Amino acid sequence: MPCLEWLDPSTEERGWWEEEKKEGGVKWMQLEHRGPYFVPLYEPLPEDVQFYYDGKPLKLSLATEEIATFYAKMLDHEYTTKEIFQNNFFHDWRKEMTSEEQEIIQDLDKCDFREIHKYFVDKNEARKALSKEEKQKLKEEADKIQEEYGYCILDGHREKIGNFKTEPPGLFRGRGEHPKMGMLKKRIMPEDVIINCSRDSKIPKPPEGHKWKEVRFDNTVTWLASWTENIQNTLKYIMLNPSSKLKGEKDWEKYEVARRLKDVVHTIRAEYRKDWESKEIKKRQRAVALYFIDKLALRAGNEKEEGETADTVGCCSLRVEHIQLHPWLDGQEHVVEFDFLGKDSIRYYNKVSVEKPVFKNLKLFMKNKDPTDDLFDQLTTTFLNKHLQNLMDGLTAKVFRTYNASITLQEQLKALTNPEDNVAGKLLSYNRANRAVAILCNHQRSIPKTFARSMQVLQEKIDAKKKQVEEAQEEVKKAEDEFNETKDAKAEANVEKKKKLLKRLEEQLAKLNVQATDKEENKQIALGTSKLNYLDPRISVAWCKKFGIPIEKIYNKTQREKFAWAIAMAGEDFEF
Repeated sequence: MPCLEWLDPSTEERGWWEEEKKEGGVKWMQLEHRGPYFVPLYEPLPEDVQFYYDGKPLKLSLATEEIATFYAKMLDHEYTTKEIFQNNFFHDWRKEMTSEEQEIIQDLDKCDFREIHKYFVDKNEARKALSKEEKQKLKEEADKIQEEYGYCILDGHREKIGNFKTEPPGLFRGRGEHPKMGMLKKRIMPEDVIINCSRDSKIPKPPEGHKWKEVRFDNTVTWLASWTENIQNTLKYIMLNPSSKLKGEKDWEKYEVARRLKDVVHTIRAEYRKDWESKEIKKRQRAVALYFIDKLALRAGNEKEEGETADTVGCCSLRVEHIQLHPWLDGQEHVVEFDFLGKDSIRYYNKVSVEKPVFKNLKLFMKNKDPTDDLFDQLTTTFLNKHLQNLMDGLTAKVFRTYNASITLQEQLKALTNPEDNVAGKLLSYNRANRAVAILCNHQRSIPKTFARSMQVLQEKIDAKKKQVEEAQEEVKKAEDEFNETKDAKAEANVEKKKKLLKRLEEQLAKLNVQATDKEENKQIALGTSKLNYLDPRISVAWCKKFGIPIEKIYNKTQREKFAWAIAMAGEDFEF
């Protein structure tokens, strides 16, 4: 189990954690902080930077101008070419306009944001071109804010806060083809914020002229402040930094629950296979859904928040229209073809061969139903989760996801890692193992807009390096010919020198080729989500230690802080 200081905790500290675990969760006694840091208010554009409507300059009110800048900053982004983004933006923008502005601005196509866009591009370039001294001054200002707002006192320990700043206003992007993309994310004000601290602490003061929405003293939660964002009506939190003792404890517990599943998963699988033949249709539906959650790492699927319009589903909320049954497809029997929008409106498309009883049950569940009817019409996530709790304490659908992701990584690393490979080759194997997990969990991303250019640059480096290798090979041949003619010691030394250079260039070329392969294979897969949320970090740490790979090659500084407990605990023989 991780400890407060991760490496060598006192007996008293160990006992504190054990006592809290007995009570059913970690609870703090003292929490004191400054509250969130609010994003500075909008600064108007210079007088010479104009917005144009129908070819004519138009002076905008402050609120309208600010929202115009959100769109202008994104002019070179793919989002602003999408009709749904444009429609949502224009609808929300008009709501914030004055009545006079609404009378004039009625067509987005007549709006010209190019001058505003150029202003921010130039501003960004100027920031990059700042002198070393100017950049240092900005860093000192940021450090001062971090020092004031970025730490709290938790039970006598000074702890770092993760995201101590409120989210800036802007335009909602979402993932995939989100129906709310382009909508206005409003500025968070103190009146929106609930503060959480201990009763005996110095309660943070809101900015002058403002007050908090509420002050709470809840020591059973780990957030310091919260508010409800206006797009999806979901709660946002200011939390402790991932490297904090509370966060580390929760992380460790999450992966330990998944490891416990390993001991009972075979029993659970035998039970849900048995339930495929149950006389109760409700049990059959639960058993088939659990099979999908286990085999395909599908999310259970929860009821939507009020006001949520995105047509996203999970396993329990699948409709008949989301699957097609193929008795035979692509050389496989009993194939189920899935096609639906999952979390964050990311499309899930998969064709998978299932066991015959599953196929037969799906035909039964679909019988006499319309395409828009629920596939599992007698199943709810509540019913499923209650069953999972009965199977194993702490078991949820997400635990299956964590378990299968971690097991997949461990098995793939064993299968793919060649001890004889250099560091670049081993890292390619690691990314391929991580990629198998990302595919399992449907962690997709759009191809980056800079992908083609960056691949071109990389290919140019490869071509140049190939030329260097060819030239070095000719140099080696010349040196060998000279030595064969003279048998001179100096000529022999020259041969060795040329061979060493050739070897170094060949290694550099091999490394560049590995980078190109890795980049191409990763262009539509997001490796970060699974690595940070579903993979037990001890597997990666153990792999690094076993094969002599620096931890920094897998985890950046922030990630190493988050997984400090795993780095301290895991030896090279760790098994999930």
